[in-house]
Amino acid sequence: MRADQDKLIRRGVDRPVRRRRLFAAGVVAVALAFTSACTSGGGGKPSSWQGGGESPAPKAAATISEPQADAKDVPASTGITFTTKDAVETTVELKDSAGKAVEGQLAADGKSWLPAGALSYGETYTATVTAIGDDGRPTTTTSTFTTMAKPANQIRVSSFLGDGQTVGVGMPLIVKFSRAIPEDYRDDVQRRMTVTSTPAQEGIWHWVSPTEVRYRPKEFWKANSKVSYRVQAGGLPMGNGWYGRADLTVDIKIGPSLIMTVDNKTKRMTVTRDGSVIKTIPVSLGKKSTPSSSGTMVVIEKLRKTVFDTFEELGPEDGYRTKIDYAQRLTWGGEFIHAAPWSEGQQGSVNVSHGCVNVSMANGAWLFSNTRIGDPITVKGTERKLQNGNGWTDWNMSWDDYVKGSALPYEPPAEPGTDATPDPDTTPSTGPTA
Repeated sequence: MRADQDKLIRRGVDRPVRRRRLFAAGVVAVALAFTSACTSGGGGKPSSWQGGGESPAPKAAATISEPQADAKDVPASTGITFTTKDAVETTVELKDSAGKAVEGQLAADGKSWLPAGALSYGETYTATVTAIGDDGRPTTTTSTFTTMAKPANQIRVSSFLGDGQTVGVGMPLIVKFSRAIPEDYRDDVQRRMTVTSTPAQEGIWHWVSPTEVRYRPKEFWKANSKVSYRVQAGGLPMGNGWYGRADLTVDIKIGPSLIMTVDNKTKRMTVTRDGSVIKTIPVSLGKKSTPSSSGTMVVIEKLRKTVFDTFEELGPEDGYRTKIDYAQRLTWGGEFIHAAPWSEGQQGSVNVSHGCVNVSMANGAWLFSNTRIGDPITVKGTERKLQNGNGWTDWNMSWDDYVKGSALPYEPPAEPGTDATPDPDTTPSTGPTA
């Protein structure tokens, strides 16, 4: 049975944020729709109050449900969950024992607030929620709580990509954990994983394994996008007495839309950049005994020079050891795009490789200088289908199948013109990533 404390984080942000995020140093406010004026022009008294005697009680009310007043051992990842009644405006403030304000953000539903980072361990905080009704009169509620001591068991969160890296339009965002996350905690973790892209693009997280989760948009990333992703894991309960060690934030860039398509029927690779064909390259794919995989892959790594050694895999009779130029890995099983001067006479007409995409030395050099990690390639019409998991095969799955790997229900983006319309310039990507 999970501790009640662990449930605090489940209520922190309960659906994706579709409006422009609101940040403030210590205080975050959201104005809810109303039709009449909030306050009168002077004296601070509501327009409905006509004077004489005691002013009426404020219409609005607010209650903090989590953390409860005087709670101890609260996870450092906790959010502030509250309810309001008859409020048209709500503000949330969190201060530590020294009176220093904590930066944070209010959820789009106006019912919860999340610190911008993990709280300090063993610290006492006071949360203040102020609600204002259409009479213009505020009502305030507070809750003081103390966070837990720093836990001994901490899980490290890491990103495959680093800050400032530029990648291809097929690059999935890859986040790894140093310890397996139990299935019933993955929704909590995913609620703290946010992706923001400029321009905005629909996408979702997909759990590849208990230690790895990836994100991809519904379609390839838009060329030249800016993408930022964050995991607010610091102090987050992750099951069996383990907690996230620290938050993680990564900013990357997406390069031009360079897409490679190989057709086994024509033995040609077509390369497009931003929708226009820029080169057609003769290829030789895998022979019948060692066919290439048909499916959508992405470039995993690039090796200017390497050695293919297959003696251990294929044995002394079929194995080989060969120096290779301009190698670009596509699968963990050993399929590459690479220069193969020995097969230039067959390229464009006959398949003779061991499963790789063979190109000439000149074309191999050209591809190598133009591609990036994450550039996609689709191979069509071979005798073998690509096995999901054999490489970064996120794009080899249909969108519906990819959504099934999310620990949270998928929520499509709002239709244009609704209350939750995303900002056109920069907004958190939709899907369960708030």
